[in-house]
Amino acid sequence: MSLNSSQIRYLRGLAHPLKPVLLLGGKGVTPGVLKELEQALDDHELIKVRLSGADRAARSAEIEKLVASSRAEAVQSIGHIAVLYRRNDEQPQIALPR
Repeated sequence: MSLNSSQIRYLRGLAHPLKPVLLLGGKGVTPGVLKELEQALDDHELIKVRLSGADRAARSAEIEKLVASSRAEAVQSIGHIAVLYRRNDEQPQIALPR
């Protein structure tokens, strides 16, 4: 699923007041983190993830791992915070604009 620019703008607006649901520590992407990510995306569809690490390239590599393993879309990444979205096919909560 690919998001267009109006959908990304809409999701960024919805994500602004959210607090990070998932905190990624120094060990990076582990099976436990992936399990929590799946549960959070199933429950909320739109989540914020806080990443640790000072290197920008390492943070973007971690985001890519999370996106690839969860079939989610990266909506936004600013500093140590990333916003991920994955539609819940059984019970969708967010109606995206066209």
